[in-house]
Amino acid sequence: MAITAGIDMGIQTVKVVILKDGAVVGRAKASSGFEPAKAAEQAFAEALQISKSSKEEVTQILATGSGMETAPYANGNVSMMGADAKAGVFLFPSARTIVDIGAEEARAVKCDERGIMQDFVVNERCAAGAGTFIEAMARALEVKLEDMGPLSLKAERASPINASCVIFGESDVVSLIHRQESKPEIARAVFDAMADRISSMVHRLGINLDVVVVGGVAKDVGFVDSLKRKLGIKILVPEYPEYVGALGAALTAASRVKVGQQ
Repeated sequence: MAITAGIDMGIQTVKVVILKDGAVVGRAKASSGFEPAKAAEQAFAEALQISKSSKEEVTQILATGSGMETAPYANGNVSMMGADAKAGVFLFPSARTIVDIGAEEARAVKCDERGIMQDFVVNERCAAGAGTFIEAMARALEVKLEDMGPLSLKAERASPINASCVIFGESDVVSLIHRQESKPEIARAVFDAMADRISSMVHRLGINLDVVVVGGVAKDVGFVDSLKRKLGIKILVPEYPEYVGALGAALTAASRVKVGQQ
């Protein structure tokens, strides 16, 4: 009976998953803030409590995410792409392309039936293809972030905006507001612009079905709807998309424990 853990040290949020005999028994998250290591300790303690386990019972802990080098308790690291591939196939055995969209970065991973990464592509270092873009546009629209998706679904059309840069995009949104375009249409324009960037990234990698979208932005119905239209295919979204990186790290830890026991 092996208990492993994965810690995803994200830019905005730290996520922790506890895995026991191939099943998730605990998950928790905390805002990264100015002390992400402390946030990770807090999320780890909460996940342990939910799993009814003690830290001493955890056989191996692996970290992933942009700040993985700062993760407490970790025995090692796994790349974000490797974690995405492992968890994507665990959640959806038919998955062959995993698209991960976080706060400030997006990436797409091609994998095989074992969840082994074969190739990947990362969005250029610009937040226009990530969650920060939606946050900035929501502020410009004076709309709550969680209302952007449902609002966009009410639109019948979208006006084009510049998604090459957050600043240019915000300027376009302000222009559309001055032209008295409706908020639903502007919200849809934001998601369509983001989906354009992500779909071009996925096409560079090559679409291999099935496509799974993970990361915090995967919870946004507006973005998922836009990406479906841009790619012209069905998209799979797991129940807890923001925890996929941490899950992949915990699964990789379990695989390493198994190999060590052989």
